[in-house]
Amino acid sequence: MCSIIGYKGTSITDEQLKEGFDKTISRGPDMQRITRYTEDIILGFERLSIMGLNEEGMQPFELKKNAVVCNGEIYGFRPIKKELEKDYSFKSDSDCEILLPLYEKYGVEMFAKLDAEYACIIYDAEKNDLVAARDPIGIRPLFYGYVKEGEIIFASEAKNLVGLVDKVEAFPPGHYYADGQFVCYRDMTEVEAYVSDDVDTICKEIHDLLVAGVEKRLDADAPLGFLLSGGLDSSLVCAISAKILQKPIRTFAIGMSTDAIDLKYAKEVADYIKSDHQEIIITKEDVIKALPEVISILGTYDITTIRASIGMYLICKAIHQTTDVRVLMTGEISDELFGYKYTDFAPDAESFQEEAAKRIRELYMYDVLRADRCISSNSMEARVPFGDLAFVKYVMSIDPAKKMNVYGKGKYLLRHAFEGDYLPYSILMREKAAFSDAVGHSMVDHLKAYAEECYSEEVFEEKCKQYEFATPFTKESLLYREIFEQYYPGQAEMVVDFWMPNKEWEGCNVDDPSARVLSNYGASGQ
Repeated sequence: MCSIIGYKGTSITDEQLKEGFDKTISRGPDMQRITRYTEDIILGFERLSIMGLNEEGMQPFELKKNAVVCNGEIYGFRPIKKELEKDYSFKSDSDCEILLPLYEKYGVEMFAKLDAEYACIIYDAEKNDLVAARDPIGIRPLFYGYVKEGEIIFASEAKNLVGLVDKVEAFPPGHYYADGQFVCYRDMTEVEAYVSDDVDTICKEIHDLLVAGVEKRLDADAPLGFLLSGGLDSSLVCAISAKILQKPIRTFAIGMSTDAIDLKYAKEVADYIKSDHQEIIITKEDVIKALPEVISILGTYDITTIRASIGMYLICKAIHQTTDVRVLMTGEISDELFGYKYTDFAPDAESFQEEAAKRIRELYMYDVLRADRCISSNSMEARVPFGDLAFVKYVMSIDPAKKMNVYGKGKYLLRHAFEGDYLPYSILMREKAAFSDAVGHSMVDHLKAYAEECYSEEVFEEKCKQYEFATPFTKESLLYREIFEQYYPGQAEMVVDFWMPNKEWEGCNVDDPSARVLSNYGASGQ
């Protein structure tokens, strides 16, 4: 991960901008550079070296009078670079150096052509203005705010902007900003026509696209590691990677000291794929101690995001402190595409598809935010194969009647696509457990108990009245909101609402986001 900032205006001093930018130095600990181009244009970059490890890969990159800062991975950049080399001389091996030649050639149309996880800010010298863009899923973070009329500032994280603007807003995924306007260049939830092939044909395409998505993300000049929960998604990423690399990969799993569910399954997968496997064990004290730090890193008060982030943050912290790993492969974005436990209750195929589209559009506020912040705050980069654009586009186009759980097994298409020697059959067909629960059921129980200790019923009722937007509804949610407000005062609208199952569906009107409370959870997480 890296961190970027861009400002058009004169109200914020250089010292104020640097102070805000320094809040994300963990995203780019290798080097910082802040460059002023005109009286009212500044770009800044904090670097974590992943591709092109020498100093020539430091940003901003400049071409003629234009400049760019980018936090991203541009997949398949080498053939693009080879084509561009007919007209441009490149100074580094960095994938992001191709952006300015592409901008010169295509203008803002370039963004729709990128196969990338990225956020970038371009200084257009001819217009003396900033252009910004974010990938279609929002895997890489970007926020913005207006300092006053005519002055806008962009930055990688909300914490960069707190205190500099009144209202911090998330840059919408799949959009670019140019000439004072936000324009959608790609909506991953739009489907022109459903794929109506038979199940085996569909599963072969799922297999081939996911393998390709994993393979392109294995390209890194820095040491690579893999988060392995023992669940289907992370296990598939690890198994596919091990097959492609043909050597032992480094896998990491985390669990509570008392009742970790996933550790035994993660070890089973690690043994099967012959990985170099490491377990991290955490305690109740670790969980409670990490809570304020995790919320300050995340910039959210969402219950399920915070619960799931504690384990992820602590495992990433341990990896950072004890290894040289700089890139982590993860299993996010599968559930949104293939379904959660609660989507078994979808009343019809159209409702299932609408729910998937909603979850994809909101990913940047929940699971993707969790992965980015937990990993980047520990000076590593996240790679998310299930977020591959070709893969997401295809799965969203599958007839939802085939994606629904009509097989007696959730996410059946994904499981069936990888039957064979990728994973033990028991792992491939294992029922899903919520990650925050699978770290250990006791972790969530400890958090709830801690929140109960913090508030009497009277205090709880009174404090909840302070918040008109996304009003806390449990003591746990109030605790998270109060910590959030310490770090991000008045910025709650950055998150649209609490992540919850679709309460309009029968069986889903619950008061807790965990799948544990659903009637169909059954043997999940055992």
